[in-house]
Amino acid sequence: MADYSQSLIKSLIKKVKEYPRFSKKEIEKFCWMAVHEHKHGVLPSEYDIREIDEELYLELLEEFKLNIY
Repeated sequence: MADYSQSLIKSLIKKVKEYPRFSKKEIEKFCWMAVHEHKHGVLPSEYDIREIDEELYLELLEEFKLNIY
């Protein structure tokens, strides 16, 4: 598993919480959006199938679940 900096994880957590209509009930969706935006520079479109960094996504999701932001 890749080792991502805490500053990257914290900046993505901040980004996730600032998304319009952020909901803890849909945390998987919002974490995926943040990782997509980080990798591709834009939010995903409705049918966007570009790959994301899955390890970063899982680490971000785990951080959210462990610390319940």
